[in-house]
Amino acid sequence: MTTNSQTAGALLRQWRQRRRLSQLDLACEAEISTRHLSFVETGRAQPSRDMLLHLAEQLEIPLRERNRLLSAAGFAPLYSQHDLADPALEPARQAIDQLLKAHEPYPALAIDRQWNLLAANASVGPFLVGVADALLGPPLNVLRLSLHPEGLAPRIVNLAQWRAHLLLRLHRDAEISGAPQLLALHEELLTYPAPEDEGEASAETVLMPVQLRTEAGVLSMISTTTVFGTPNDVTLAELALETFFPADAFSAEYLRNLAKAPER
Repeated sequence: MTTNSQTAGALLRQWRQRRRLSQLDLACEAEISTRHLSFVETGRAQPSRDMLLHLAEQLEIPLRERNRLLSAAGFAPLYSQHDLADPALEPARQAIDQLLKAHEPYPALAIDRQWNLLAANASVGPFLVGVADALLGPPLNVLRLSLHPEGLAPRIVNLAQWRAHLLLRLHRDAEISGAPQLLALHEELLTYPAPEDEGEASAETVLMPVQLRTEAGVLSMISTTTVFGTPNDVTLAELALETFFPADAFSAEYLRNLAKAPER
């Protein structure tokens, strides 16, 4: 999405339609008149900075896109964007490092909005052994790594179900963020070989494990996603921590022993 040829009103209309809201729906949620919203979207009314931010909040527009919205209306961007290594994000970086370290001996990693790896704990390393060098980046994309035939895909026992689960998550991320990079990644992943017993990420599935084939047996893990609660920086708003937990006693013991093993 670009703002070079689009007005703030046109961008608002796009986000409203993406959220599947009518003008009446959004006007009611924002507590403004439908007439005024219509004028804003068509450019007949010039919205204030506060009004744009208010509407962006109702539409749950990502911080990156809120900056673009403000720029399209002639206002300065509000939200900063720092590299994760920037001193300004040092407190956040320390929190991320502590969470990753504390999760050992179980794998945990930090990713950006495009699912590129930003940081990982020591427990992730052993799972990268044997992966094609081209997939290890940078940037190392964890979805590409998971589903590529030269990545983890040959080791995933329930590849059909795990593939469907990841593709569904990626599609939802693309819908929410409006990021064209995520749509392109989704299209790329669809071209990878799929198992004949193509699976589905059913709403009835309480927890979708990833099952990896190992020399000792099948390792089964479930994952959780953690995000910062009140970010005012684009980088932090787009960052997520993916933490994996053993789904059974064998997997817990396997991961503990793996962490104790000497480096290969």
